[in-house]
Amino acid sequence: MKAVWYERFGPAADVLVHGQMEAPAPGPGEVLVRLHASGVNPSDVKLRAGARPGAVMAFPRVIPHSDGAGVIEAVGDGVDPARVGERVWVWNACWQRAFGTAAEFVALPSEQAVRLPDGTSFAAGACFGIPAMTAWYAVCGDGPVAGQTVLVTGGAGTVGRYAVQMARAAGARVIATVSSEEKGRHSTAEEWINYRETDVAGAVMEMTSGAGVDRIVEVDFGANQATDLALIKPGGTIAAYASAAEMVPRLDFYPFMFKNARLHMLIVYQLGGGVRREGERQLTAWLEAGILSHAVVPGGGLADCAAAHDLVASGAKLGTVVLDI
Repeated sequence: MKAVWYERFGPAADVLVHGQMEAPAPGPGEVLVRLHASGVNPSDVKLRAGARPGAVMAFPRVIPHSDGAGVIEAVGDGVDPARVGERVWVWNACWQRAFGTAAEFVALPSEQAVRLPDGTSFAAGACFGIPAMTAWYAVCGDGPVAGQTVLVTGGAGTVGRYAVQMARAAGARVIATVSSEEKGRHSTAEEWINYRETDVAGAVMEMTSGAGVDRIVEVDFGANQATDLALIKPGGTIAAYASAAEMVPRLDFYPFMFKNARLHMLIVYQLGGGVRREGERQLTAWLEAGILSHAVVPGGGLADCAAAHDLVASGAKLGTVVLDI
């Protein structure tokens, strides 16, 4: 099969190899997926560069990318043969595993291949494992949000854009922060604030008549901690999935405590089985209802993988970079 791999950390153009290797076979409990699309996430790029905290080459050869979509080609022992031919999206393909989705085939546990509705493209399916499921977990992972006010920081980002749509679909009022009018439109939010031009705390308090918000989907906890503290209602939840600007922030413990606030630091790789199944069920329902739109950025084919990594690293894109296999 054609694949892309690396055997050491470094710049994309220096370490990514595009070539031929033997296709995998599904083991017991596994499915073999013929991939049509591979999503390139910031975590994939950071790992290849050796830039993730504690990163080590755990395997002599790594095929990158955790997200992808395709069709089940074969199944291993213990898997229903009726799954052959099923359209699926996959998750955690390269999480604590050697071989991800930057290849024509991937073999992985059956539960990590989720049915992809017929009306949803493979390219869109390659956005679900990390961006969409992170958004769902950040919005809905602690229970219903119907009737609540949800603030989504970074509403134009790959996770934030899905979070805006999901919170609205779940019955919440949604306010997003963005860095430009263009990104405000891209976010799909009906109410948004340009944080570069406006005091977010003041604007949100005015928009909510001084009440604040019930939930914050937070893209940069360290940078936004003071604003979050000002805006979160007593008993509210801050669901943070990143803190890039300040990776070791000083926590204002007592002010948060006296608001009885919940700080939920989340990572989609560690989703428990029952919670993940609920997220998959809800995502499938929204997809079948045509509620979600997807921001796919074409990244070329497998041979263009290095350029796709550089595009993700640059941040000069609106959406998820996807390789067409």
